[in-house]
Amino acid sequence: MVAMSGGVDSSVVAGLLVAKGYDVTGVTMQIWQESQTDPRHAGCCSLGAVEDARSVARKLGIPYYVINFKREFREKVIDRFMDEYLAGRTPNPCIDCNRHVKFDALLEKARETGCERLATGHYARIRRSGDHLFLMRPKARGKDQSYALYSMSQAQLGVAMFPLGSLSDKSEVRAIARDIGLRIADKPDSQEICFVSEAGGYTEFLRRARPESFSPGEIVDTGGKVLGEHGGVGLFTVGQRKRIGLNVDGKPRFVLRVEPATNRVVVGQNEDVLIRQVEFDDVLGHVDSPAKVTGRIRYNMQPVSATVYPGEVFRAEFDRPVRAAAPGQAAVFYKGESVVAGGVIR
Repeated sequence: MVAMSGGVDSSVVAGLLVAKGYDVTGVTMQIWQESQTDPRHAGCCSLGAVEDARSVARKLGIPYYVINFKREFREKVIDRFMDEYLAGRTPNPCIDCNRHVKFDALLEKARETGCERLATGHYARIRRSGDHLFLMRPKARGKDQSYALYSMSQAQLGVAMFPLGSLSDKSEVRAIARDIGLRIADKPDSQEICFVSEAGGYTEFLRRARPESFSPGEIVDTGGKVLGEHGGVGLFTVGQRKRIGLNVDGKPRFVLRVEPATNRVVVGQNEDVLIRQVEFDDVLGHVDSPAKVTGRIRYNMQPVSATVYPGEVFRAEFDRPVRAAAPGQAAVFYKGESVVAGGVIR
């Protein structure tokens, strides 16, 4: 089974596996109702994306189905996204979708229909060491999606396939698409959260869904001094400067904490956002003693050298300060190119 989003990556995956002689079935997950007009925002959720995936399946001569996962996506991704933001935390819906929908609900559907493997267009690799499987960074460093896949179990890694992990860059993927004759070879990449429209971004999505949580409150410094007023805690995340609207003593202010219980946003200076030690919950991985690793606390940051200390509280001490460790975001740790642990920032 190939999870087909209608984009060039998953389409090329289907084409590569057909060329290698696999018996391939294409599937698009119906997870969101809205249709976007701009292809950069359409992702895997628009009606146009379904039609693109269907046309690719027709071109490749493979069976194709659309399967309804709206309930799973609503419960495991969208509801959690809203709950976390309005609790003062910063979630990553792509990680939740991979964990609870693609490699849980969809994988179960693949097994029910007799498919032995589940292939996706993610940029990652899998390696075996003895009886253990490790998720690895891809060859195309600029497209690395191992961060968003860190929660995969051994059973999931055992049936997953990431054919794009060994390719050098996106241009190679597009070249393969042209060779196959796919009309979506130059389709733009999706750039937004798939269920958030281009109009207003995630904050407008939250405002419409949970208007009761967007009441004005105080912006305060670390000593509790009131510096201004905000329009709702859902507008803010740790490290943010935008929308604060403060410039005290000629210096900008950045969000240090979001406190929904008091409806306050605590701000400080840039140096206050830099920390070296971070603690984590919901830790998954293969580290059972202090270890030297590299880690990233956001999808788009370069890994930074650190030492992790497993125990009752899993913590990491970075060799140099990292900026804006936002509660709710994931941190992923590597030894070489392999993921060895990941967790949620406390």
